Amino acid sequence: MTDPFERVRDLLREILPHNRFWQARYRDLGDLPLSIRDADDFARLPFVTKADLLEDQRIDPPYGSIPTYPLAAYSRLHQTSGTTTGQPMRWLDTPKSWDWFCETWARFWPLAGVVPGDRFFFPFSFGPFFGFWCGFDGAVRAGHLSLAGGGMSSSARVRLIVDHRPTVLCATPSYALHLGEAARKEGIDPADTSIRAVLLAGEPGGSIPSTRARIESMWGARAIDHYGMTEVGPVAIEPHDRPMSLSVCPDRYISETIEPDGVRPSAVGEIGELVLTPLGREGSPLFRYRTGDLVRRGPDDERGWPNFPGGILSRTDDMILIRGNNVYPSSIEAIVRRFPEVVEFRLEVDRTRPLTQLSIVLEPSHPSDSLAEAVSEAIRRELLFRADVRLVEPGTLPRFELKAKRLVRID
Repeated sequence: MTDPFERVRDLLREILPHNRFWQARYRDLGDLPLSIRDADDFARLPFVTKADLLEDQRIDPPYGSIPTYPLAAYSRLHQTSGTTTGQPMRWLDTPKSWDWFCETWARFWPLAGVVPGDRFFFPFSFGPFFGFWCGFDGAVRAGHLSLAGGGMSSSARVRLIVDHRPTVLCATPSYALHLGEAARKEGIDPADTSIRAVLLAGEPGGSIPSTRARIESMWGARAIDHYGMTEVGPVAIEPHDRPMSLSVCPDRYISETIEPDGVRPSAVGEIGELVLTPLGREGSPLFRYRTGDLVRRGPDDERGWPNFPGGILSRTDDMILIRGNNVYPSSIEAIVRRFPEVVEFRLEVDRTRPLTQLSIVLEPSHPSDSLAEAVSEAIRRELLFRADVRLVEPGTLPRFELKAKRLVRID
């Protein structure tokens, strides 16, 4: 395996003569960036955050100062949903970096248990969202028949599954559940279809046991979690021999974990914020990027890949302080999804009052007199606070094809 710090030095030699963003960030570091030899040297580089990148694009629209080359060198544009900040982040890729992403997926497929002959279905809009574009191209280049479901209704997508018999469904956890509902409305049991695996990305649902169990039961298929970001690319996959975990290819990314809201490394077994450095993206490079995602680092897996049991646990910016309790939406989802009557839900956080109020809005599959009380009691018992839980009529809450927006803040 190539020394990752040698690759960092090569990257910096390539980009620093041209890249205004990193020239400014490293101006006061002297010779350090080009003389990094080991993890201690690397740790002397400053972190970069999403806020830094968004501010850069605000000052220098539309792409900021982080592209290394003239615009003519780039062939792809993707952007984030803006779910967290309200401002989408735009990211450019060269053909070389896109090839690097597809090669990364080639490493992922066997690890995830994908076999020759598997056929993929990608039921998403094929807009500027990064994740499934890359997965689609990676599957095509690996020789898999790959079916695009953009511009189709959910019922048409169900019919495509029946007619063309794909074996791997790629979707957000929210849409995997919604598509299963749509199949049932068409009189089709999703567990009786050809789907044998559901690749999940875009949300933490693949690492939430109750959400994952619901998807696996609905489709009669194995769930495979995947993690990636527009800014850094396809990062991690769930190994077939290590369920409910994510592994990162060490010659593709340098992965670090630091104390949440801190800068010191977190120990193996402790929760920390994931920090990533992609090693093959010269056109729009990042070094020591604080992702805002919380993980628990475990021992490296049998291949020597860094492994994170439990996958992505939550996000640092999603934490809600309720009566002295630090609560993450994923903790609430883990409880709500255990109730099979709940079809969809929304969290409303009202911070206009002296004490923050959390309301949980549930859409049941059928009228229920006891569901709200049962969910409220489960939250009180497990998360140690009382939440206002109320029901709405079936079909009331929105469904999501890409990243779900279930957290509503009232300020």
